Amino acid sequence: MGILILFACSQSGLTQIDTLALRAMDEATSFGFGSYQLKDTYLSPFIYQGWGGRILNERVTWLQSKLSRQRIIGVDLATTKNPAENVNDFGIFVDYSHAYHYNVFNGNDFNILFGASASIMGGFIYNTRNGNNPLSAKADVSLSLSLMLMYTLWINEAPVTLRYQGMLPVAGLFFAPPYGASYYEMFNEGNLSDVLAFNSFHNKLGLTNYVTIDIPIYTQTLRLGYLYSYYTTDVHSIQTRIFSNTLLIGWVKEFYLK
Repeated sequence: MGILILFACSQSGLTQIDTLALRAMDEATSFGFGSYQLKDTYLSPFIYQGWGGRILNERVTWLQSKLSRQRIIGVDLATTKNPAENVNDFGIFVDYSHAYHYNVFNGNDFNILFGASASIMGGFIYNTRNGNNPLSAKADVSLSLSLMLMYTLWINEAPVTLRYQGMLPVAGLFFAPPYGASYYEMFNEGNLSDVLAFNSFHNKLGLTNYVTIDIPIYTQTLRLGYLYSYYTTDVHSIQTRIFSNTLLIGWVKEFYLK
């Protein structure tokens, strides 16, 4: 994160204001593996459980001394089975979020940032048993609140940065066809009535907990992380549930922009 760069450079005689004036930026690419739960009553009434992988790319840029911009792109691939383990659900999801945070508390080693983000998610769940309607498409545009806590430990004069980020969607719009609607009728015959729905806490609950540890190793920075994603909707008599617990490992690249 940008604060990691900020503290690391303070060792070379740069002040926080000097460092931030250069618009510190870092970019991290992480790979993860973990457990998934998928449920979509358009396809099946059961909860499918299994495993999946995730690729996550994150970029943070400090625009001013207390204002930062965060961009996250993620790709999820999951394979799950029903309780009888004789049917599979495959899930593919791509999401993009763009957030701004304001540093509301700036201590020597501890920072609290608060902000908001806009995100787009798309993908599908595919069921291997269904014949006529084997696929359930997902598309979601959301506005979320975001809280970030960061703490820097100094180990042998090297900064190890711990971060927690929580993101809570509060409002948005998503693709929600009525129960029994045919994708052939929707996309081949143009029957798209009632396929979009406004979402908020009354029909959608979501939460993302994101924890990272950035560890400098010589000239590189190793990132270890954990991501818990909770997403559930209930609209048009269709319930959707997408849970994931993912362990992440990646590398952080650090830059300065004029």
